[in-house]
Amino acid sequence: MNDFVAINYIQCDEAYAARFEELFATRAHAIDRLPGFVNMQVLKPSNKGDEYLIVSHWKSEEDFKAWTKSPEFLEGHKRGFEDIRIAKERGEKPPMSSTFKTYDVIAR
Repeated sequence: MNDFVAINYIQCDEAYAARFEELFATRAHAIDRLPGFVNMQVLKPSNKGDEYLIVSHWKSEEDFKAWTKSPEFLEGHKRGFEDIRIAKERGEKPPMSSTFKTYDVIAR
C-alpha cells in the first residue's frame, strides 16, 4: 500500500518540451530500484504552457527522502541537470524549472 506521493511540477520552455519528453522516454529507470518506490506517472499538460507533472508513489515519506539523497537520484537526473548547467554557462535561462510538493494519501 502506498501512503505517500511526491509531485514534481515542471515548467519547460516551449522549445525544450520535445527534449524533456525524450529524457523521460529514454530514462534510466534508476528510481525503480529504490526500496519503497511503488510507481510513477509523467503527465503531459493538455494546455500549452502548463506544467508537466511527475507523480511518484512511495510506501513512505522516508523512502522518498532516501531516494532524493541516493546515487540513483543523480543517475536519473544527470542529463536534465546537464542541460540546465549548459544553459547557465551560456548565460541563458535554464530550459526548465521545477517545484516539488508532497502529499499523504488519505483516501483511495
